[in-house]
Amino acid sequence: MNAENLAMLKKISVLLIYILPLLPFAQDFSALWEGYFSYYNITDVVSSDTKIYASAENTVFSYDIQTKEIEEITTVNGLSGEEISTIYYSNAYNLLLIGYENGLMEVVLDDDDNILTVLDIVDKPTIPPNDKRINHFNAHENLVYISTNFGVSVFDLERLEFGDTYFIGNLGSQIEIKQTTIFNGSIYVACLDGSGIRKASLSNTNLIDYKNWETIVTGNYSTIETIEDKLYTSSTDGKIYEINNDALLERFLYNDAPLKMVASNNNLLVTTRKNVFVYSSDFTLIGQFDISTEFDTAYTAAISVDDFLFIGT
Repeated sequence: MNAENLAMLKKISVLLIYILPLLPFAQDFSALWEGYFSYYNITDVVSSDTKIYASAENTVFSYDIQTKEIEEITTVNGLSGEEISTIYYSNAYNLLLIGYENGLMEVVLDDDDNILTVLDIVDKPTIPPNDKRINHFNAHENLVYISTNFGVSVFDLERLEFGDTYFIGNLGSQIEIKQTTIFNGSIYVACLDGSGIRKASLSNTNLIDYKNWETIVTGNYSTIETIEDKLYTSSTDGKIYEINNDALLERFLYNDAPLKMVASNNNLLVTTRKNVFVYSSDFTLIGQFDISTEFDTAYTAAISVDDFLFIGT
């Protein structure tokens, strides 16, 4: 445990944001309205080079790391008001992606001033309405691989348009994908529905064919993440594994199944309802942050920036 990692763990910020008045925005109409939204339930936390973004049930707010200012992005600015399931920020393209329970996707552009609404998943007639949930965004080069309750969809960050959708269940059926990651030139997916962990080579130009996907293990897996030259996944029964040569090596059993697993600030962060665990890439435990008995709440997501750990509750 080195001094730099210890210093990072000395500071922790818990996102317990309640009700905040809407701040003025660039659009003329926003000055005419004042919005009040609940910030009790944080669904996801991500970071840009300068800000922390957190999604609540139907709105997003940002915290400027330098100025300490908080700004809100709400229906007043153009958000749909639907229930948010996950968010992602692309530093390469300066875009905030917002995914919803109903499959809607919104892209926040121009320093949070404009919002593009993307209806491709919502409008897909072949997917049952209850299966359109967006679970996770994973960017690789100019593409974002979107984990959904029916499969994986691809979104181009340069063109701001959807590409292929991969139905990778048995015989091309729809299965619930919780998270994807890129490792050694392949895309790995963590699946529920007993579908386990599957992978395919990114060099294959025909990933829409389910036959080009390989199942490396069956079961139910809710997270999967790459950090440096390591690949980790967690199952719904609370176990975390290192994947080495496509074989699973159990590393730990948690009291509560992991809700989120992210590579952040050169560390692996695992969030459960009551704890946030911070590991180095070789799975050395750097720190463990247990939920305070002073708060009747639960952890939902975590991100680290510099020497701070931000936790959504």
